[in-house]
Amino acid sequence: MSTERLDAQMAFLMEADKLKQILRATKIADGARYENSGEHSWHIALFALVLGADAPAEVHIDRVIRMLLLHDLVEIDAGDAPIFGDHDAAEMAAKEDAAATRIFGLLPPDQAQEFRAIWDEFEAAETADARFAKSLDRFQPPNQNLASDGGSWAEYDTRYDLFEARVGTKIKRGAPWLWDWLQPRASAWFEARGKR
Repeated sequence: MSTERLDAQMAFLMEADKLKQILRATKIADGARYENSGEHSWHIALFALVLGADAPAEVHIDRVIRMLLLHDLVEIDAGDAPIFGDHDAAEMAAKEDAAATRIFGLLPPDQAQEFRAIWDEFEAAETADARFAKSLDRFQPPNQNLASDGGSWAEYDTRYDLFEARVGTKIKRGAPWLWDWLQPRASAWFEARGKR
C-alpha cells in the first residue's frame, strides 16, 4: 500500500467524521435530543443486519449495509432535508450530487468510483438492494418518533396522509412486511391525536 493511497483514505475518513455534526429532525428514542446523521447511518445499518434475515432472497445485506453507511455522507455539505419539511427537491438533489463528487473524490480513484456507484444506486432505488435500503432509511425514523411520543411528527404538525405518502410508500416498495408491522402503530398514534 502506498502512502498516497493511505493519505487519501484517511482524508476521506476524517471528512466522514463531520457527519456526526449534522443534526436531523428526528430525536433519539428517549426524546432527549436530536439524532445526528452519523448515528442515523449506524442505526439503520444495524437495522439491516438485524432485519435483513427476512429480506427477499435477491437482497444482499452486505451491499445494503454499505449503502446505508454511505448514503448520508452528502449531508456534510448539503445538510439534512427533513422529510416533513419544505425544501426544493431539485435544489437539494443538485447539492447532494456535488457533495458526493467532492466527498467520494477524496478517496483513491478505485474506491471513489466504487463508493460513488453505491451511493448512486441507493439514490436511484431501482435495484432490490437499494429499495430495501431506502425502506430501512424510512422505517427507522417513525420508530424513533413512536418511542419519543411523536418526535418530528408533532414538531412538523404532520398528518397521517402525508406520513403515508412520504414514508409508507417507500417502506412498502422495498419491505412491505415492515410497513404491515409499522402501519397500525403509526396509524394509532395519528388517530389518537386527531391527525388521521
